Amino acid sequence: MSIIPSVFGTGRRSNIFDPFSLDLWDPFQNFPTTNETSSFANARTDWKETPEAHIFKADLPGVKKEEVKVEIEEDRVLKISGERKIEKEDKNDTWHRVERSQGSFLRRFRLPENAKVDEVKAGMENGVLTVSVPKVEVKKPDVKPVQITG
Repeated sequence: MSIIPSVFGTGRRSNIFDPFSLDLWDPFQNFPTTNETSSFANARTDWKETPEAHIFKADLPGVKKEEVKVEIEEDRVLKISGERKIEKEDKNDTWHRVERSQGSFLRRFRLPENAKVDEVKAGMENGVLTVSVPKVEVKKPDVKPVQITG
Protein backbone atom coordinates (compact mmCIF):
# COMPACT_ATOMS: atom_id res chain seq x y z
CA MET A 1 0.00 0.00 0.00
CA SER A 2 1.33 3.41 -0.83
CA ILE A 3 0.34 6.98 -0.30
CA ILE A 4 -0.73 8.48 -3.62
CA PRO A 5 -2.45 11.84 -4.17
CA SER A 6 -6.22 11.63 -4.51
CA VAL A 7 -6.03 12.25 -8.28
CA PHE A 8 -4.92 8.60 -8.51
CA GLY A 9 -6.96 7.37 -5.54
CA THR A 10 -10.64 7.26 -4.86
CA GLY A 11 -11.22 10.97 -5.39
CA ARG A 12 -12.70 11.56 -1.94
CA ARG A 13 -10.48 14.56 -1.33
CA SER A 14 -9.81 17.37 -3.72
CA ASN A 15 -6.63 19.25 -2.75
CA ILE A 16 -3.51 17.34 -3.88
CA PHE A 17 -1.23 20.06 -2.44
CA ASP A 18 -2.52 19.61 1.10
CA PRO A 19 -0.44 16.81 2.73
CA PHE A 20 -3.38 15.89 4.97
CA SER A 21 -5.71 15.31 2.02
CA LEU A 22 -3.78 12.33 0.68
CA ASP A 23 -5.71 9.10 0.22
CA LEU A 24 -4.31 5.69 0.91
CA TRP A 25 -4.36 3.92 -2.43
CA ASP A 26 -4.90 0.18 -2.46
CA PRO A 27 -4.08 -1.31 -5.88
CA PHE A 28 -6.02 -4.49 -4.96
CA GLN A 29 -9.15 -2.64 -3.82
CA ASN A 30 -11.36 -3.96 -6.64
CA PHE A 31 -9.26 -7.03 -7.39
CA PRO A 32 -11.38 -10.18 -7.74
CA THR A 33 -10.69 -12.84 -5.12
CA THR A 34 -10.50 -16.57 -5.71
CA ASN A 35 -11.42 -19.51 -3.54
CA GLU A 36 -7.75 -20.08 -2.70
CA THR A 37 -8.04 -17.91 0.37
CA SER A 38 -11.30 -16.87 1.93
CA SER A 39 -12.19 -14.23 4.47
CA PHE A 40 -9.69 -15.49 7.06
CA ALA A 41 -6.56 -13.88 5.63
CA ASN A 42 -4.24 -15.09 8.39
CA ALA A 43 -3.98 -18.62 6.97
CA ARG A 44 -0.45 -17.90 5.76
CA THR A 45 1.27 -21.09 4.64
CA ASP A 46 4.89 -21.99 3.98
CA TRP A 47 5.82 -24.95 1.74
CA LYS A 48 9.31 -26.38 1.83
CA GLU A 49 10.72 -29.50 0.25
CA THR A 50 13.27 -31.67 2.01
CA PRO A 51 14.92 -34.79 0.57
CA GLU A 52 12.30 -36.90 2.40
CA ALA A 53 9.06 -34.88 2.27
CA HIS A 54 7.07 -31.79 1.39
CA ILE A 55 6.38 -29.81 4.59
CA PHE A 56 3.52 -27.30 4.88
CA LYS A 57 3.25 -24.97 7.88
CA ALA A 58 0.14 -22.81 8.26
CA ASP A 59 -0.25 -20.10 10.90
CA LEU A 60 -3.71 -20.52 12.43
CA PRO A 61 -3.65 -18.53 15.68
CA GLY A 62 -6.72 -19.01 17.84
CA VAL A 63 -8.01 -21.95 15.79
CA LYS A 64 -8.54 -25.29 17.53
CA LYS A 65 -7.45 -28.48 15.78
CA GLU A 66 -11.10 -29.61 15.78
CA GLU A 67 -11.90 -26.58 13.58
CA VAL A 68 -9.31 -27.53 10.91
CA LYS A 69 -9.66 -30.07 8.09
CA VAL A 70 -6.76 -31.49 6.07
CA GLU A 71 -7.80 -33.48 2.99
CA ILE A 72 -6.30 -34.89 -0.18
CA GLU A 73 -8.53 -34.27 -3.17
CA GLU A 74 -8.34 -35.92 -6.58
CA ASP A 75 -5.28 -35.21 -8.73
CA ARG A 76 -2.97 -34.85 -5.69
CA VAL A 77 -4.45 -31.63 -4.29
CA LEU A 78 -3.80 -30.87 -0.60
CA LYS A 79 -6.73 -28.95 0.88
CA ILE A 80 -6.47 -27.14 4.23
CA SER A 81 -9.72 -25.58 5.43
CA GLY A 82 -11.49 -24.54 8.59
CA GLU A 83 -13.10 -21.72 10.45
CA ARG A 84 -12.28 -19.41 13.33
CA LYS A 85 -15.46 -18.91 15.29
CA ILE A 86 -16.77 -15.50 16.23
CA GLU A 87 -16.31 -14.72 19.90
CA LYS A 88 -19.60 -14.65 21.78
CA GLU A 89 -20.74 -11.18 22.68
CA ASP A 90 -21.83 -10.33 26.15
CA LYS A 91 -24.42 -7.56 26.25
CA ASN A 92 -22.47 -5.91 29.10
CA ASP A 93 -19.23 -5.71 27.08
CA THR A 94 -18.12 -2.60 25.23
CA TRP A 95 -15.87 -3.28 22.26
CA HIS A 96 -13.32 -0.56 21.49
CA ARG A 97 -11.54 -2.29 18.62
CA VAL A 98 -11.98 -5.51 16.64
CA GLU A 99 -8.93 -6.39 14.51
CA ARG A 100 -8.60 -10.15 14.74
CA SER A 101 -9.80 -12.07 11.72
CA GLN A 102 -12.66 -14.50 11.90
CA GLY A 103 -14.48 -16.68 9.44
CA SER A 104 -13.56 -19.53 7.17
CA PHE A 105 -10.35 -20.18 5.28
CA LEU A 106 -9.40 -22.48 2.43
CA ARG A 107 -6.00 -23.19 0.88
CA ARG A 108 -5.24 -25.68 -1.91
CA PHE A 109 -1.85 -26.90 -3.12
CA ARG A 110 -1.26 -29.21 -6.09
CA LEU A 111 1.28 -31.78 -4.98
CA PRO A 112 4.02 -32.96 -7.33
CA GLU A 113 4.22 -36.45 -8.84
CA ASN A 114 6.68 -37.61 -6.17
CA ALA A 115 4.19 -37.10 -3.29
CA LYS A 116 2.97 -40.16 -1.36
CA VAL A 117 -0.59 -38.98 -0.86
CA ASP A 118 -1.51 -42.12 1.11
CA GLU A 119 0.96 -41.31 3.90
CA VAL A 120 0.15 -37.66 4.74
CA LYS A 121 0.46 -36.69 8.41
CA ALA A 122 -0.77 -33.54 10.13
CA GLY A 123 -0.24 -32.06 13.58
CA MET A 124 -1.04 -28.80 15.30
CA GLU A 125 0.97 -27.11 18.04
CA ASN A 126 0.86 -23.52 19.34
CA GLY A 127 -1.42 -22.36 16.53
CA VAL A 128 0.78 -23.79 13.75
CA LEU A 129 -0.54 -26.59 11.56
CA THR A 130 2.22 -28.80 10.13
CA VAL A 131 1.40 -31.16 7.27
CA SER A 132 4.05 -33.61 6.13
CA VAL A 133 3.72 -35.31 2.73
CA PRO A 134 6.39 -37.98 2.27
CA LYS A 135 8.08 -38.28 -1.11
CA VAL A 136 8.48 -41.38 -3.25
CA GLU A 137 12.06 -42.55 -3.08
CA VAL A 138 13.66 -41.97 -6.42
CA LYS A 139 15.56 -45.06 -7.36
CA LYS A 140 18.88 -44.20 -8.89
CA PRO A 141 19.50 -46.12 -12.07
CA ASP A 142 21.94 -48.98 -11.73
CA VAL A 143 25.18 -48.18 -13.48
CA LYS A 144 27.22 -51.16 -14.52
CA PRO A 145 30.70 -50.58 -15.82
CA VAL A 146 31.50 -52.19 -19.14
CA GLN A 147 35.02 -53.40 -19.71
CA ILE A 148 36.69 -52.26 -22.83
CA THR A 149 38.57 -55.01 -24.58
CA GLY A 150 41.10 -54.32 -27.04
